[in-house]
Amino acid sequence: MSVAMSGGTANAQTLSGPAARRRADRLLLEVARQHFGWTTVTAISTLAASALVVLLPAALAHAVDAVISNPAPAAASSHDSTRAVLQFAVVLAALTVANLVSEFGQPYCGAAATASLRRRLMDRLLTAGPAATRCFAPGDLVGRLVGAAPDAANAPVAIVNATADLVMSAGGLVALGLIDWRLVTAFAVTVPVGALILRSFVRQTGDLAAAYQRTQSEIAARLLDALGGIRTIRASGTRDTEAARVLTPVPELSTTGKALWRAQRVAGWRSMLLFALTQTAVLAVAGFGLISGRLAVGQVLAAASYAALGLGFFSSTQAALALAQARGAAMRLAETEDLPRRSYGARDLPPSGGGLLEFQRVTVMGTDGPVIENLDLTVPGGLELAVVGASGSGKSVLAALAGRLIDPDAGMVSLDGVALPQLSREALRGAVGYAFERPAPLGETVGETIGLGAEPQRVERAAVAAAADGFIRKLPDGYETPLERAPLSGGETQRLGLARALARAGAGLRLIVLDDATAALDTVTEARVGAAMESATAGRTRIVIARRAAAAARADLVAWLENGALRALAPHHELWAEPEYRALLDGEYEPELDGGCEVDGAGAEHD
Repeated sequence: MSVAMSGGTANAQTLSGPAARRRADRLLLEVARQHFGWTTVTAISTLAASALVVLLPAALAHAVDAVISNPAPAAASSHDSTRAVLQFAVVLAALTVANLVSEFGQPYCGAAATASLRRRLMDRLLTAGPAATRCFAPGDLVGRLVGAAPDAANAPVAIVNATADLVMSAGGLVALGLIDWRLVTAFAVTVPVGALILRSFVRQTGDLAAAYQRTQSEIAARLLDALGGIRTIRASGTRDTEAARVLTPVPELSTTGKALWRAQRVAGWRSMLLFALTQTAVLAVAGFGLISGRLAVGQVLAAASYAALGLGFFSSTQAALALAQARGAAMRLAETEDLPRRSYGARDLPPSGGGLLEFQRVTVMGTDGPVIENLDLTVPGGLELAVVGASGSGKSVLAALAGRLIDPDAGMVSLDGVALPQLSREALRGAVGYAFERPAPLGETVGETIGLGAEPQRVERAAVAAAADGFIRKLPDGYETPLERAPLSGGETQRLGLARALARAGAGLRLIVLDDATAALDTVTEARVGAAMESATAGRTRIVIARRAAAAARADLVAWLENGALRALAPHHELWAEPEYRALLDGEYEPELDGGCEVDGAGAEHD
């Protein structure tokens, strides 16, 4: 049951082409700037290593020529040879140090960038709250967080490595020119071909990598859905059907993967062929130079090395592949940048307020039209309002609006005369408590999942008020029992959710919203818990999404929603005269499938 909101929420629209690549590049540059220090150290050490690699053949050639040209043991000759060998040794030692720093810095940069991207994505998800899972499937978000973030984090290192290849390539060309201009001419014939090969490879693999990661996330999303409904799958005997559904995208994944490797293979063999032809041409020219006396033996050896270095940029497809994969991953991460960024005001609630809740011309749009349209509703402070209606009537949307889990597309929701967006985060969350049908089991222990950081005394008082203290104390370690060792029923889990709402809100609580929070309780337990909650929240405004007549009967007023509009607002005993109302609460009414917005327990905690 989902709805894609306009205005306050983002739709999961996938950008492609140049616009998506530019957006991904901006994201990668921003992350690189966040770790400027270590990125700079890594870049300097890697580029220094590249420069030293360029100097090494010249130093070796000088040492070889010095030893060959001075075979006599004269003091001056021996001194020149020794100095040339020492210079070669210094360059080699410096290269070793630079490589060590680079080998340490590159993994560190990747890990730091991964952490930043994951924090950034988590911040987007937690800020968006329930809107995040309306725009993207949970499995897709997990895939982006786990897989796309580290792939994108490789971008700074890939750029550094690609730049290092360029430095070595340019250095090799300059060195060839210093040895003999004819060598550069032989080399230059193949340069345009190499540039075209690399450019084509990067463009092609970037789109393929993004498509591959997108298909992986689709499989993860389907698998997560299957795991969530594993009991239903087993009970209905649809294991094979569900497995086939989960694996449906695998052929597409295979096709994209093969295309990706095919592109790499083609670029690889072309680069290797180019490498062999170029080096052969350079060595042939160098050989003629040696025969004619223009070049010494050491220079021929250096020419062979510099020809390889000159082609290093064009043959280094691994750096290009890593950069293409990073850009593809960044494109997927950048898609989440459109998730809504909820801002808060700085106001507090008036101290004398009693929990007056007002909906003024509120409209919330869904994919097929309004879910709630032009709703005017006033809930007097301190009263209990039961909200009833068929599936798709907007009950859960109204509950989400009451505490600003979502924002309306039009109209305003206010508490004690203050519009909810004007309240500070602390004021809003301290004044509004939520309990849901399926509270998320957050924390390590039973006490932690209730309090989420609240004091133990408050946790226990909240558990008593929610009629949960009795069964908690029967657990092996009471409130300290780890969740995996606490075999809780659905009703007991819901009572933990009720206790959490009370514990988190504290003394400043003015409004509590129970969104099907007692649906798993039997009638007797629901009545007992309802009485306990009424006593614990006396004087506070309560909104209850009711599906049973008993819950509606306990309320002061009942708001009957139908197709996103308020059909009636009256006490339960007055509405009971309506046959449709009775059928709705007795379960005889057969509504259409819910098209409304389902907000789970994670939404409140995340916000």
